[in-house]
Amino acid sequence: MRDEPTTTPRDESTSKPSPYRWAALVVLLLAEAMNLLDATIMTVAAPVIRADLGGSDAAIQWYSAAYTLPFAVFLITGGRLGDIAGRRRVFRAGMAAFTLASLGCALAPSTAALIAVRAVQGAAAAAVIPQTIGMIRALFDGRELARAMGWVGPVMGLAAVTGPALGGVLTHADLFGSTWRAVFLVNVPLGAAVLLAGRLLREDRAARRPRLDLTGTALAVLGTGLVVYPLIQASALGWPGWCRALPAVGGGLLAGFAVHQRWRGRRGRSPLVEPSLFRERGFPAALLASVLFFATVNGLMLVVVVQLQVGLHSDVLAAGFTLLPWSVAMALSSWAAGAWLVPRYGARVMSAGLLALLAGTVAAALVYATGRPGCYPWPLLPALAVAGLGQGLYAVPFFTTALRRVRSHETGSAAGLLNAVQQLGGTLGVALLGSVFFQGGSSLVGARDAFGVAAGLIVATGGASAFIGPRRGCH
Repeated sequence: MRDEPTTTPRDESTSKPSPYRWAALVVLLLAEAMNLLDATIMTVAAPVIRADLGGSDAAIQWYSAAYTLPFAVFLITGGRLGDIAGRRRVFRAGMAAFTLASLGCALAPSTAALIAVRAVQGAAAAAVIPQTIGMIRALFDGRELARAMGWVGPVMGLAAVTGPALGGVLTHADLFGSTWRAVFLVNVPLGAAVLLAGRLLREDRAARRPRLDLTGTALAVLGTGLVVYPLIQASALGWPGWCRALPAVGGGLLAGFAVHQRWRGRRGRSPLVEPSLFRERGFPAALLASVLFFATVNGLMLVVVVQLQVGLHSDVLAAGFTLLPWSVAMALSSWAAGAWLVPRYGARVMSAGLLALLAGTVAAALVYATGRPGCYPWPLLPALAVAGLGQGLYAVPFFTTALRRVRSHETGSAAGLLNAVQQLGGTLGVALLGSVFFQGGSSLVGARDAFGVAAGLIVATGGASAFIGPRRGCH
């Protein structure tokens, strides 16, 4: 959750700038990067894990969804815990749990055990990530704060670029016979280093401590879980009637969540989501666009990797490096958008990004439609580069545009909700596009169909983005 924390007055011992604040910044950025690396590395390693531990095709989707789903639904609650108990304390507790869960993933003896521990790992990440921006603000002031915040984007871009390739390298290297387990073991020394350096961090908490909304959190967890579960598992079970009914039940629980938030807001009981955000069309449209956009990009990355490893029987190294054009193009276009394009052209860059993403997606679908079974799809690489270019051009102005007209007292709730919905969209994309691919027999046909569905999602993203505008009467 990208919050705008209100901090308590600092005592004399913490009023002076810490001489180790830049080292502390490295610790916080490392924690952020570990979360992104863990998600992208898993995309590449998942088919190898399934081959080793067994299970249905759905297991490949669950390895990712089991992490991102609890991360999404507990993200705002994790930010609240930092406000209440102190951000450094919650950060260190979450990092300890994340490190232990990573070790548990590496030692998992079965698919069920790995999925269960992945869920713990995702919940732990939800306690870590919301604290980082607040603690950066506690460490720096003025121009130094701007410089420190300026490092967040490049570090995340670097993690996004290196994640798929690193996953391929670690799994292919088979260090000490660890195969895929190395992608989790790498978190253990990194997590230990972050914990040891945690003393460099400055404690920070909200001046007015909000209350936890346990009922709202439970409704969000159950509602989203019941929507996602049948998207992944129903095909493997033969689409029984009870699976078809689950999304309706989940939707009802999410509607109950919305009612519960309004009720808490009227009672002054710190709702997880600020109800006033939904009084105008702009922010709800941004949430819908975020779900559709991140469902597209996350789902497509999974399809590319699985088609290569399961359909084409390529090794994990080839799969990891196939995503490199996408990742590099995304990093470069994100930098260009932030440095030049958005300051000059504003939100219009979003439209250019969606057009590029759509062009790359359609081109990739044509590659799969005309490809020969058993042959590596070399024309896919430039198509993926165009798609990555579009992702970077859209994502950078999207968050600025979505939050531009949000009122100051709504900023924390809005930023947290956007980040949570981003993770939820990624989970839904893995579930939906992964299921379309597997229904096509893990073949070129399945990949073509998945990219065709993704093209429709991109068009829908454009429709939702058209409604992200200023509030009436705001200037």
